[in-house]
Amino acid sequence: MKIQIRKIYGTLRPSEKKVADYILGYTGAPGGLLIEAVARDCQVSQPTVIRFVKAAGYEGFRDFKYAFVKEEGRREPEDGDKIDLYGFRLSRKDRLEDIPGKIVTTSMEMLEETLQSVQIREYKRAVEAICQADNIVIYGVENSICTANDLLTKLTYLGLNCRMYGDYYLQNVSAVNLSRKDLAIGISYSGCSKHTVEMMALARQAGAKTLVLTNFENSLIAKYADILLCASNRQFLYGDTIFSRISQLALVDMLYAGALNMCYDKLSRKLNKTNEIVSKRAYGENDEVL
Repeated sequence: MKIQIRKIYGTLRPSEKKVADYILGYTGAPGGLLIEAVARDCQVSQPTVIRFVKAAGYEGFRDFKYAFVKEEGRREPEDGDKIDLYGFRLSRKDRLEDIPGKIVTTSMEMLEETLQSVQIREYKRAVEAICQADNIVIYGVENSICTANDLLTKLTYLGLNCRMYGDYYLQNVSAVNLSRKDLAIGISYSGCSKHTVEMMALARQAGAKTLVLTNFENSLIAKYADILLCASNRQFLYGDTIFSRISQLALVDMLYAGALNMCYDKLSRKLNKTNEIVSKRAYGENDEVL
């Protein structure tokens, strides 16, 4: 049910999205849901609730409620023998052959959440900033390093002047030497990674434009963002973020494709040159190895 709601989320009216958000975040017993209560809590009319229910594929609120109860009833009770990893519930009782399907389902849910969370206005500003920057420096730590490397690789393929430093001292030095024509990109799932937050603060003090990729719009790092892209607004334990890269990498691909689209003539020529160079480093069909 919740997967279906996320699939149709983008097609809903603003008032219907209030109902969708309410259901997606609902933690009470679904059997106690009343249409009057949903309408009151969402500050919408009862007909709006009905329109949402029908958009989700149900005949009426009763059918919707029954499906909700049935879905929640299939969930195993909480116990100490489970691990929650960014929305992915792993239990000792899980069958090994079921894990691939659970991984893919969780990834699909996170991508749907990312699509819902991205503000198009901010996305356009982010792409413009990338295309207009003289220099781009990317900052991130721990799990976000994977995302930062992917963004570095893609922007470099486009011929953009992009750098990333693994040494903390060089990160500090680079941040304080940025200018108004430069762009600093900070990547942090939690938005609280001390070093990445500090780099965004230093870059902003130096006059550079700052772009932040995070999951929580109200996180500390957002205070230092001229442009903010959020992958999700759902809170998960910080230590259980092994799957956070799925949503972060989706943002990277959006920025890469967006930059190529906005500056197509210029960047496509550079990308073609890059591809020519890279293709020379690959074995041909009839080439011998060593």
